[in-house]
Amino acid sequence: MSEVRKNKSSKIREAIEKLPYFTIDDLMPIEKDKNYLKVLLYRFSKNGTVKSLKRGMYVSKNFLDNINRKNSISRYVEFVGNIIYEPSYLSLEYVLEKYGVMSESVNSYTLVSKKKTNKFSNHLGIFKYYNIKEELFTGFEINKSGDFLIAEATCAKALFDFLYFRKNILFSAEQIDELRLNLDSFAKKDFKELEEYVYLEKSKKMRKIFNYLTKKDL
Repeated sequence: MSEVRKNKSSKIREAIEKLPYFTIDDLMPIEKDKNYLKVLLYRFSKNGTVKSLKRGMYVSKNFLDNINRKNSISRYVEFVGNIIYEPSYLSLEYVLEKYGVMSESVNSYTLVSKKKTNKFSNHLGIFKYYNIKEELFTGFEINKSGDFLIAEATCAKALFDFLYFRKNILFSAEQIDELRLNLDSFAKKDFKELEEYVYLEKSKKMRKIFNYLTKKDL
């Protein structure tokens, strides 16, 4: 490798250590030769210098090590969930487990997107995305945690999404009970928010499920 290439390789290595994620296009200001960048990233991937988040998107091992030292890895992974498939927000089982609504542990990151249903796996975890129609792509907040902006559903919206994607298989009170949802922490305002999404969605099935959860006549 020529001295010029070595210097550029070092510059690229220094640059990516500061980035939460990057693509080849992000490195073009340093090196215009895309073929060289592809070869370099292939080598970096092989020797562990960089990790793949998805095809064409990477993060450096040193960046990951740094956020691990800061105890920020969990929030970073949530951030990754948002950026590898945009637009999306954390919801469903993952968020419900945070609030203690799910009685069983969740082993993947669950998100809602306006794009088609999809799934990604990398060294950070499994990310599952569920498509929702435009008018229901709401009920989430974008909050800053350290250096990361994270889009996450409210507890009420996470529950709505969870039930919405199951509405066609929930035909009875018994089937709803089998979900083993813990709604003890749900306040009046949470049920009111949930009801707003039910009205927005407009189906009789969701109204029936909501009525049962609030102990109204089924």
